[in-house]
Order: sequence, then structure tokens, then C-alpha cells
Amino acid sequence: MNVIIANERKEDLEKLGIEVIKSMDGVFSVDELLTAFRNFYFNKMIIDFTAIKDSMNISNLQRLVMEIDANKIILLLPNTPECSSKSFLLRIISIGIYNFTNNIEGVKYLVDHTNTENDVSYVYNMQDDSGESSFGGGSGPINGAAGTSGKIIGFKNITDHAGSTTLIYMIKKELERHYGESVYAIEVSRHDLEYFNVKNTISTNKVGLTSTINKIAGASFILVDLNDMEDVSMCDRVIYLIEPSSIMLNKLMRADREIFDHLTGSTIVLNKSMLSSKEVSEFEYETKAHVFFNMPPVNDRRKSDDIVNFLTRLGMFGGEEKTGGFFSLFRN
Repeated sequence: MNVIIANERKEDLEKLGIEVIKSMDGVFSVDELLTAFRNFYFNKMIIDFTAIKDSMNISNLQRLVMEIDANKIILLLPNTPECSSKSFLLRIISIGIYNFTNNIEGVKYLVDHTNTENDVSYVYNMQDDSGESSFGGGSGPINGAAGTSGKIIGFKNITDHAGSTTLIYMIKKELERHYGESVYAIEVSRHDLEYFNVKNTISTNKVGLTSTINKIAGASFILVDLNDMEDVSMCDRVIYLIEPSSIMLNKLMRADREIFDHLTGSTIVLNKSMLSSKEVSEFEYETKAHVFFNMPPVNDRRKSDDIVNFLTRLGMFGGEEKTGGFFSLFRN
């Protein structure tokens, strides 16, 4: 059972659809919250940040986590430049709060999945005090359906057959649950997507990619399977896919030993990955690369929670919120 402390986001929190044992509405001091919940058993405490009196004073939050397990706290932050800045998020992380978001999809995810410090490490790579409304690690916001930049997402295999086509298909299906038929997929120089028999998939060549994108500029999201495309400047963000099996990594390193130097600052996803969290950490240490998401093998016939978590972390559900984007989980 969960606890909800609501204020300005009360209406949003009422849509969560989770089991709630107790809720409070209004603005409360930390002392009042501790008095109410110090000896109260609950799963997660979801706190509308605007419900905390003097909330921007980090010492208040610090007092809260001294008596309530920070892993049980989920902060629903307002989508403001002040609460979206790198310095503010780093202060939250510094006191051990890793579960924060500014949209309801993020809250839903965090109720069942507790973030670790590694899950929010992307904050360290954010531009200083950028005031971005959506975080995805190392790149700008993705708010496609809100009509802002960030809706053209490229996918590029770094290891052979890293699964970009199937991943795009799964992502497209999930996004269509939220945005309908305004989600498009484009494949460069191949026709593999056509075999999934889904609407709004287009095959084009390198020369025609930009003009194809321009023809569907009104799309909520455009997912591009870049294949061997070298110029990726038409994309607002590029996801680099690596299958981290020993044979694929050894083959990659033999082809280009400096590949991870070239990928510094890029959004790297381990796809079709069987690695544990510990093994991902070892991978990051050995390659000096930050892994944005560790995606296990998925069944393309079923809805995948891993795909949902990945999209949530990217902030691609931002259009569902009036306030916009999503802080990472989390990103996932």
C-alpha cells in the first residue's frame, strides 16, 4: 500500500490507479509529515513537491530522509526551470533521493521499480542549469507530441545485428498506444520493417531520408533505422545499440579499438542484453562508457514492460502531461 501527499498535482495523482492506504492534501512542513508517517508502514510515499513547505530548502528534504527511507520516497517535481536544473537534481541525489520525476508515467514506474544511484547518473552529464523539462541523459529533451524539438529519434547498430529493427517496431507499437497513428518509422536502405506489417513504415535511401522526414513533419514521433547512414544530423537524438555478447564485443573491438572514445557522450543502449547490473557496471568501467539503458531480449508478440520503462526514461510520454516532459528513471 502507498501514501500520497498531494497539492498542486492532486488531480494528476488521482489518476495513478494504485493502492493507497493514506493520502493528505495541502502544504505540510517536514515535521508534520514525520509526525504522520514516522511509525507508519507503507510501500512508497509519493510526494507532490509543492506539498512540502519551503521545499527548495534542501535541508528540509534531508531531514525527511533521515527518518524515512529515501528508497520509499518518490518526488513528483514541478516542470519548472528551477526544479529541472542540474544543480537542483544533484542536490536531491546528494541526499540519497533517486526516485524523482515530473510526470505520472514516471511515478507509475517508480512505484514498482526503485532507482539506484546508477539510474540517475545521467544527471552528471546534463548541461549546467539548462532548465530542460525532460531528461534522457546526454542529450536534449524529447517532447515530440508537445510540438517541440526532439521528435526524430535515430537508432544505429554499433555491433552487427544489434536489433534496431525489432526495437523500433516494439517502440512504435507502444507509442501508438499513447499517440495513435501519428507515430512513423523510417528505414534507410532496407525493407525489414515492412515484414512487421504495421502502418506508417517507410523505406527510403540515404539521399531521400531528409525529404521523407519533411513530408511527415506533423508526426508525433519519427523513428529512424539509420543502418549504415553516416550523417545523422537530421535526428534530434540518436540511440546507439550494442549487443554485449562476448563474440559481438570482441568483433567490434577488433574492427575499431577506439569505438567507445568515438561514442563519448552518446546515448548507448545495451540491446538483447543478458548482463546483470553488476556486469553492466563492469562494462562501463572497462569501456569508460555510460550505459543509458540495459535492454533484455523482448518478445515482439507481447507488450513489454522493459520497452515502457525505456520510453519513460527517454521522456517520450511527455505529451501526456500538460506540464511536459519527464525526469529520468528511468529513464529506467
